Amino acid sequence: MIGIHPNNQAIDLKDYNLYTSDPVLRRAVKRAGAEWCDAELVAQGAEYGSAETLQAGEDANTYEPELHTLSRTGERIDWVKFHPAWHKMMAMARRNGMANRPSNDSRPSAWAAYAATLYMQCQVEAGSTCPTTMTKGSVPVLKLNPALYASIADKLASMEHDERDIPVAQKRSMTVGMGMTEKQGGSDLRTNITRAVPIGSGPLGEEFELTGHKWFFSAPMCDAHLVLAKTDERGASCFYVPRWKPDGTKNPIHIQRLKNKVGNRSNSSSEVEFHGAWGVLVGEEGRGIPTIISMAAITRLDCALAGAAQMRAAFAQALHYTRNRHAFGKALVDQPLMTEVLADMALESEAATLLVMDLAEHFASTEPLDMAWRRVLTPAAKFWVTKRAIAVTAEAMEVFGGNGYVETGPMGRLFREAPVNSIWEGSGNVMCLDVLRAISRNPNDALMVLVRLGEIAANEPRVMAQVQALRDDLQLPPDALERKARRFTKRLALTVQSCLMLQHAEPIAAQAFINSRFDPEWGAVGGITCGTEDAAALLRAAWV
Repeated sequence: MIGIHPNNQAIDLKDYNLYTSDPVLRRAVKRAGAEWCDAELVAQGAEYGSAETLQAGEDANTYEPELHTLSRTGERIDWVKFHPAWHKMMAMARRNGMANRPSNDSRPSAWAAYAATLYMQCQVEAGSTCPTTMTKGSVPVLKLNPALYASIADKLASMEHDERDIPVAQKRSMTVGMGMTEKQGGSDLRTNITRAVPIGSGPLGEEFELTGHKWFFSAPMCDAHLVLAKTDERGASCFYVPRWKPDGTKNPIHIQRLKNKVGNRSNSSSEVEFHGAWGVLVGEEGRGIPTIISMAAITRLDCALAGAAQMRAAFAQALHYTRNRHAFGKALVDQPLMTEVLADMALESEAATLLVMDLAEHFASTEPLDMAWRRVLTPAAKFWVTKRAIAVTAEAMEVFGGNGYVETGPMGRLFREAPVNSIWEGSGNVMCLDVLRAISRNPNDALMVLVRLGEIAANEPRVMAQVQALRDDLQLPPDALERKARRFTKRLALTVQSCLMLQHAEPIAAQAFINSRFDPEWGAVGGITCGTEDAAALLRAAWV
């Protein structure tokens, strides 16, 4: 979009199509066999890029959720009030299948269609994706309790957002959140102290009362949460804890406060206490951590998708701005050094999009290579893509100059939101250690992944050298490899991205990526090199 402003100010980027303007995304959807969803995604892209939707995303973060712990008459209500813009974004996400498409649609390509929608919504409003994608991730866990799942399956499958705060049985749809971490332990879930006391068996299974707390509870207005708590006999177990008990009374889950987050303000992350809250066992007693981590494994894909989306949004804003801002006699985009910086961002965005969309495809298959790929690459992609999103959004903010450093522009919210995906569902160190843990538990997984990478890179010596370096690293003693976990994970992610670029990108982009990413000068600061003498060609190919 090109527009001339009389004061040399770039017009706002709006009323554009997030899908049709993104050739990398559209080709990834087609490659995954999801052409059946193309028309729907075109419509979604237009709606996401409309001025009305962009304003709703802004309003949802301007008018923050309000916590009301008590009613006028002093009863506990623990209710969070949202601006209508929040419900607009939640309704859009639900209608577009972000809460349930992979479980509603048995076609393997449904994962790619889902990923494309999430990728677009995250560019507009990220907070609403949290309860929506957690709902999607909860389905395989809830199925471990067949009676429970049968009682709520229609609510999970619904494409309608039901904002009413009433018992689940009376609702048209539901959302499901997660409550794992506690203030004394954080990521070390073994230190959790929340207790669950058995109270008998009911129609939904073994019932318990939970007493304790959760330091992060997202999002408290979900209709139910999957919660970790310890039983006396067998340790940590996973429980389904609804907001309203089956008898229609409010479950005693007391919201202590809403978190004052660095990033999005729309989603009400909170701290809560359980005061004998009713819950029902999900999965095997004493196996709660692996049970609930299986949900986190799915939502880690979502974090990586969100990181790639933030890169695309930041790059799109920077490219639009520089096309419409002039200095020293020509558009900023045509200034040689700015062209280099933008081309470097274009490569980063393309490689990230290829990585996350390819990873989503692997979630649809139970073939050994696909399962190995997602076990090893999900934490690696989450680590690398979310780290790079922070750097890219910062660089894009700088492209705007002072205009980027004010909250009235688009970059402040993008920049503040970028770090969250590196933290949520496991920080960077946890992700790198999970890569090594996946390899140590299933050594054949690493072998299959590296063999496949070697096949793709057979005619590219620089990438083959990285594959061999990964093989060499795996021969190190465990302690030595653990110290190098970040370096190993970075190399793995870049090698996979290089192979995907070789397979799916235009030759000039693939060679530029390899030239730059394995250049010793690349990495510390964006725009040092974009790996080609024709940087403008990368920009022309990045936006249609």
